[in-house]
Amino acid sequence: MSSVTNVIELFDKGEEHSLEEQLALLAEVTQSFAFSLDINETLQNALEKFLQYLHAEADSIFLLENKGTELVCHGCAGPVDITGLRLPFDQGIVGKTVTTRHCQIVKDVSKDASFSQNVDKDTGFVTRSILCAPLMVNEECIGALELINKRGGNGLFEERDQNLLMALAAAAALAIHNARMADKLIVQERMQKELELAREIQESLLPDQQGEDFPVVGINLPAREVSGDFYDFFQRDDGLIYFNLADVSGKGMNAALLMAKTTSLLRYAAKRITDPGEHLARVNDEICETVSHGMFITIVSGFIDLERRVIEFSNAGHQPPLYHSDGKFREIEATAPPLGIISGAEFPVSTLALDEGSLYLFTDGVTEAMDENNQQLEVTGLVKMIETSCGVAGPERLAGIVKEIYKPDVSQHDDITIMLIECKKQ
Repeated sequence: MSSVTNVIELFDKGEEHSLEEQLALLAEVTQSFAFSLDINETLQNALEKFLQYLHAEADSIFLLENKGTELVCHGCAGPVDITGLRLPFDQGIVGKTVTTRHCQIVKDVSKDASFSQNVDKDTGFVTRSILCAPLMVNEECIGALELINKRGGNGLFEERDQNLLMALAAAAALAIHNARMADKLIVQERMQKELELAREIQESLLPDQQGEDFPVVGINLPAREVSGDFYDFFQRDDGLIYFNLADVSGKGMNAALLMAKTTSLLRYAAKRITDPGEHLARVNDEICETVSHGMFITIVSGFIDLERRVIEFSNAGHQPPLYHSDGKFREIEATAPPLGIISGAEFPVSTLALDEGSLYLFTDGVTEAMDENNQQLEVTGLVKMIETSCGVAGPERLAGIVKEIYKPDVSQHDDITIMLIECKKQ
């Protein structure tokens, strides 16, 4: 049976309105929904039309909210405004319509146990009869369209009213569903643009890479649009080179915001303080005043003295940096808690003579990355990668290591951030 035949059989049930009039109403309502820029205004206009055409005293539209636990009136027409009214999802004739997913005709509400008198008591309106149709989309009920008190004749709703209301409810349900989908797409698009902007801001906070003679190089690859990892380095006016590499707990926008705040504080303080321990202590106290949700930052931070060929740094709860010299590797353990945990904490300073060695700083996204055997890389895997690339210049060496770690066709679980510090003799 064709869809046209279905529509004709649906409407051609009585003489109160001709088939042409009923189809014209449905076409008008459907078109208004299709071209609507404001679904709430269009629904309200449609309710006014339903009221007049079906000769009812009042009508309303209820939608399921709060994970399907409540029915909320999103529009109504008639002598009493109940917009915003909230009902339990299974209360009254509207609730019965939603739970059974079938149209309900109640010719005398006083004889129907499902009818709830609360609204009449609160508003003073007198309900005598009800016609209610479910709003169905892809076999899912999202609410109900309700007519109250048939005007004229015997005051009762009939089968032809039910048939027309079901068709109108279908059009309204589809319009509401489409409007919600459009809203979700708009929200998703806005969030995506905000994340892209946040990533651009984060990238702008990362330092520009210097030439091959500069002793520091770093790489950051975020697992998501924004990163909780960061690194920084710059040369002060007195020749000292400040550096840090850090990892903010958690992921997403909260971590990104804390990252932006922390990196700014670190850079500002590093221009005025030369002691790594004092530097982190100042920043830690500031972070402790405002950090929330149990967040913290693990970090390695310090200064490079090119004349003395010495690095002085503090490790606040971060992965042990890996020092490579004369074919040997040594991990340098953390000596203090992460930033943001204990106000007034002290940060002991470690001193390392660079000589001809190389210092690698990295986040756990490096050591927890998967190797070709689908096993975590760990420090031993990173050591092997370093050993096989010893003869390559620093920037190319670091890029080669990251290329081995990062697999574009595999979902990245954590940010990958790594830094290399070395000061070769001329």
